[in-house]
Amino acid sequence: MKIFKFLCILSLGTFILSRCNHSDELSGSLAKKVIEQTFNIPLAIPSMMDATQASIEAKSSSIIVNGSNISTLGYGGASILGPTLRIQQGATLNLLFSNQLNEATNIHWHGLVAPPLQDGYPTDVTKPGGTFNYKFKVNDRPGTYWYHPHPDMSTASQAYRGLAGFFLITSPEERALNLPEGQYDIPLVVQDKGLTNGLTYNPNNDDRTIGLFGESILVNGTMGPFLDVATRTYRLRLLNGSNARIYNFSLSNGAKFNLIGTDGGLIDSPKEMSSVLLSPGERADILVNFGSIAMDSSVFLVSNTFSGAYAQGYQMFKLMKFTVKKVETDPFTMPSILMPVEKLTQSESIATRKFSIGHDGMGGMGHNGMSHGGTAGVVMHPLDGKFFDPNRRDEVVRAGTIEIWEFDNSIGTETHPMHLHGLQFQVLKRTGGRAMLEPWELGWKDTVLAFPGEKVSIIIRFPDNKGKFVFHCHNLEHEDAGMMLNFEIQ
Repeated sequence: MKIFKFLCILSLGTFILSRCNHSDELSGSLAKKVIEQTFNIPLAIPSMMDATQASIEAKSSSIIVNGSNISTLGYGGASILGPTLRIQQGATLNLLFSNQLNEATNIHWHGLVAPPLQDGYPTDVTKPGGTFNYKFKVNDRPGTYWYHPHPDMSTASQAYRGLAGFFLITSPEERALNLPEGQYDIPLVVQDKGLTNGLTYNPNNDDRTIGLFGESILVNGTMGPFLDVATRTYRLRLLNGSNARIYNFSLSNGAKFNLIGTDGGLIDSPKEMSSVLLSPGERADILVNFGSIAMDSSVFLVSNTFSGAYAQGYQMFKLMKFTVKKVETDPFTMPSILMPVEKLTQSESIATRKFSIGHDGMGGMGHNGMSHGGTAGVVMHPLDGKFFDPNRRDEVVRAGTIEIWEFDNSIGTETHPMHLHGLQFQVLKRTGGRAMLEPWELGWKDTVLAFPGEKVSIIIRFPDNKGKFVFHCHNLEHEDAGMMLNFEIQ
């Protein structure tokens, strides 16, 4: 027995060392370098749809990129992505969904406190040709949310090929702030795609290790986009809709902007900053004033370099271009107070749960006794030593209670944006790595990023929303390779 234990420990140590060395080898090469465009295509703005009485379908389509016809997936008649669904806080979402794909799919309402049977659980899918009526009351705070598919082991593929859309919540309190609206309120979903051989999804083991990266940046499904603006303040709703790439959003002239919202809606007061780093699934609402830009001059939204992520962050690249084409008097006055954010305190917590997110694996047994994510030799990503199984209850919590959850990536070599379904949380602390909370982590959140070498603690009040949900890494290649567990609210 002692010899067996020794061999197990020796094998584990060799495995971890090999994965660390492998990550070092991958770190600058496989986070595919972005090829910048000429920024001469008008930015597409998604159509707006009333979510209280809506009907959308998921179906195949195509777009023209550099003269080539690229096959895509889209919602609601769009060739790629989908309409922006809009609803007032307290109203009831009522959406008839039709699956016109040749594969099963569903919709996850990312960031919303949706009932378990409406949340897009990985095995709750609509088969090809089928329909499903999503209907529930939306009580979430006003802000920027989104929707995307969430079928087990197909989330990455379907989202990558185009299925995603914005979900905006408003309220009388938000409208009273007189924030920029209409043509001055611009949702921007940023995604990287590999378009060399069309928009196909065929990751290899290296892609499954660090995530799938593309050389082309699309904003609202537009490659090389520009937007003509006026000399006034705009609300830009930033969404990282990529499978794995992290963006350090900044302006090319170094100008500062004001953060007004995070994943869970408006924050308590504007925060002035010059960059905001978002991992896949995270959002940030920012206010940008173009009043100091000369007529016919341009400024770019860029992703600046950053450190700590090993496999990415080494390149600065442009995302889209803003060109001032009109002089307007800016009627906007920055409010000193936006919307109060209740602060959860550590003393309210009744339990602390710790999860290791710092190991990768090869092969692995998943649900129904099958190899989750593929056959032996395929890169797997366990969460706390386990792979996703819909038939298992991994964590059981009680509605109304407050707990602290710690995600430990201290010995990991990959970045992991951790996302919880059916609720919002607050980030409590980060140790190791950056060893601090970022300004955009001070409001309500549903996704939090852990760099290699970091432990991140979040504090959660579980809502009275009883049922089974999942929490997982929002690097979609990691999620589809098993890095997802269940929690049940009782």
